[in-house]
Amino acid sequence: QVQLVESGGGLVQAGGSLRLSCAASGLIFSNYAMGWFRQARGKEREFVARINWNTGITNYADSVTGRFTITRDNAKNTVYLQMNSLKPEDTAVYYCAARGRFSSEYNHWGQGTQVTISS
Repeated sequence: QVQLVESGGGLVQAGGSLRLSCAASGLIFSNYAMGWFRQARGKEREFVARINWNTGITNYADSVTGRFTITRDNAKNTVYLQMNSLKPEDTAVYYCAARGRFSSEYNHWGQGTQVTISS
């Protein structure tokens, strides 16, 4: 079955950096757009970034534009989220998700990794 496993979360001070990874298995990774979402305590899950399945085109939430970068390595079935200049408001559980090339919705989700930014 499809599995998405996030890693790389942790506790860092404001202004610091983290790189999240999401390793995928059980799917043809290159046929899937990949996205990162986050959910802070008491808030709804929100979109962070996505990368297209074939063109590599990326999109970002306004709140992270210029600070976060999403990339993918199809040879490793892995998507990354490089997060720089982190702020306390970036604290959340971060989830990766996969969307099939012919799907309008994200079909598969990981379990999430906690990111905590101290001020």
